[in-house]
Amino acid sequence: MTTGSMHVLPALPYPLAALEPCIDARTMALHHGKHHASYVANLNSALDKFPQLHGRDALWLLRNAREVPREIRAAVCNNAGGHLNHSLFWRAMAPAVGGAPEGPLAAAIDRDFGNLDQFKAQFEAAGGKLFGSGWVWLARGWRDGGKLHVYTTSGHENPLLKGRYPILVNDVWEHAYYLKHENRRGDYLKGWWPVVNWKEAARRFESSALSPDRSWESEAGLVLGATA
Repeated sequence: MTTGSMHVLPALPYPLAALEPCIDARTMALHHGKHHASYVANLNSALDKFPQLHGRDALWLLRNAREVPREIRAAVCNNAGGHLNHSLFWRAMAPAVGGAPEGPLAAAIDRDFGNLDQFKAQFEAAGGKLFGSGWVWLARGWRDGGKLHVYTTSGHENPLLKGRYPILVNDVWEHAYYLKHENRRGDYLKGWWPVVNWKEAARRFESSALSPDRSWESEAGLVLGATA
């Protein structure tokens, strides 16, 4: 989120230990309090001497990268991307939820993947095959009739910048799972489903029916608390 000219680390929507045993409290503390916090701090540092960009939320900075001075553009894009993606990631999970999607999202998953189990298998496979650090997404495109697809992005790229609206996301950077699973990314992906927040995914699916600009606008305001 942003407040005045500064980006702020959003509070977790649950206690650090709330996602155990799927994600341990120490991983959550380091992931949120160190890794995500560093993206926020580095973003603020990069923007400090450019008041024309103060108050711009992370999504605006990514969508309008050409308006960011060249000397800070890489730092801004990397750290704004990390800030945005992590803000979405925390909301993609909730304690003691699990289960399965319902309503229109469930119907869309059945339509586009066959059933929930086939979607999960494709999601896990994509995340497991991604080389290096990145993210695995369930996202909806606007150019193909609104079909759902599984995508991966490297670094801190986001499907929003390619006309795809993220419905669900999992972080497959090593810092998201290494303390508990070491190098076993597949175990982490397979064990993640009990904490998936399907209600949030359903809300995002319903938001994705809006035009791209209105969806992005809503995302910036709701997830990041944008002030501009």
